[in-house]
Amino acid sequence: MSSTTREERLTSFEDRYRQQQFTRRNWTFLYGALFLVALVASVAVSDFSIPGLIKGLPMAWNYIAGTLPTLTLENFGADMAEWYWGLRFWTRLLVETILMGFVGTVLGGVLALALCFPASRNLVQNSGIYFAARRALEFCRTVPELVFALIFVFAFGLGPFAGVLAIAVHTAGSLGKLFAEVNENVDPGPIEGVRASGGNWPMIMRLGVVPQALPNYASYLLLRFEINVRGASALGLVGAGGIGEDLYVAIRQFEYTDISAIMLLLILTTSVIDIICETIRHRLIGHSLQQSA
Repeated sequence: MSSTTREERLTSFEDRYRQQQFTRRNWTFLYGALFLVALVASVAVSDFSIPGLIKGLPMAWNYIAGTLPTLTLENFGADMAEWYWGLRFWTRLLVETILMGFVGTVLGGVLALALCFPASRNLVQNSGIYFAARRALEFCRTVPELVFALIFVFAFGLGPFAGVLAIAVHTAGSLGKLFAEVNENVDPGPIEGVRASGGNWPMIMRLGVVPQALPNYASYLLLRFEINVRGASALGLVGAGGIGEDLYVAIRQFEYTDISAIMLLLILTTSVIDIICETIRHRLIGHSLQQSA
């Protein structure tokens, strides 16, 4: 190869590199401009205001401070007893809220697992099935839980059953999308191996996909459980059971100390659940890493 030919190839390579860099910079500038336009439009539509935020934050703190009781060292026990006068009743409602979140997560997880395989582009050949599964998951997660709760309260009456169904439907939509994205990132090797061995579509899902994606399934399921316990507490606002019903009554009747007592119980419960789920996730991740090694 002559030096002239080598120089021409180097020049051609440099030209292509400069062209790619120029194109990349143009696309980056375009995306940045679109982001700024969207940000400015969002600020304008939402009436977001820094002076308003600075003015309103002290007022929000004043409301929070107004819900806190007066505790003294001399009568600390009596003050705490007065603050948590309904602890036994609230604990029962809190357990009901946790169970609502748990059952709703399990039901939603089962439905999400059933829909995530046809909603994965790499696992189905029929575009109609893929389209229908994707749109079903979008519907389930787009409609707010409170709207589902209102529908189910109207259909089944007041109580936790309506809340469980609302959580399950919304969870199916959210987890189904996450599970499908996990499926689309699995190694195609085991899938081809099961298919080459004569396995049908359910066998391919069971033996080629699920073993690879199971740790991620479990991680997302635990994360969703944390979210659903918090969400279950809000469903009581529409009569769908749980501690949210009593919280709504306390807010409407301006029982400020009851509001802070219930909210503190919810915060502590969510923290405990978060710690437990985090421990389980780390164990699952560590176990899966040991198996892969």
